[in-house]
Amino acid sequence: MATLFFQGHASFRIQTSSNVVIYIDPFAGEGYDKEADLVLVTHEHPDHNQIQLVPCKDTTKVLRASDMLVDGNYRTVTECGVKITAVPAQNKNHKITECVGYILEVDGSKVYLAGDTSTTDYMKNMHAMALDYAFLPTDGFFNMDVIEASACARLIGAKHSVPVHMKPGTTFDQATADAFEGPGKLIVRPGQTVEL
Repeated sequence: MATLFFQGHASFRIQTSSNVVIYIDPFAGEGYDKEADLVLVTHEHPDHNQIQLVPCKDTTKVLRASDMLVDGNYRTVTECGVKITAVPAQNKNHKITECVGYILEVDGSKVYLAGDTSTTDYMKNMHAMALDYAFLPTDGFFNMDVIEASACARLIGAKHSVPVHMKPGTTFDQATADAFEGPGKLIVRPGQTVEL
């Protein structure tokens, strides 16, 4: 079974049952102590792309939005046994041509890491994907607020809905977490691990 370690803000580390280590949007928190096999970056804002924090091998693969959104086409690739699908992410602060979210299929679980976004048309079709986890931004400044994120969580219909990327300047905000509502609401604090 894979595990997800929440570093805070929108930074995650996933370790598969075969010990493949994946970092997503490195920036916040602790837990940069395992060598990466794969690093995923949703977009190039500095609170999502601090790859220098990640201990990399000679073979570490880094995938950025520009690798996964090519000529308007969202790519699906398999790296290190993990299927990675790029999906739309956008709002007034994030151009649709420069940002993606990711759906990872790892050890039998489907995990949606939305990146920086507000509601997208693509979300209307996500309910049929039977996602296990949806991690959604909730800050209401750079992204949608907690009310809109809760509506997106209901639209997406994942088994577990998790608020992240909360109040600006923090890695976690309890008031935002409390206000979030969605199917299978799960609150994950920085430094906590979730079995996927």
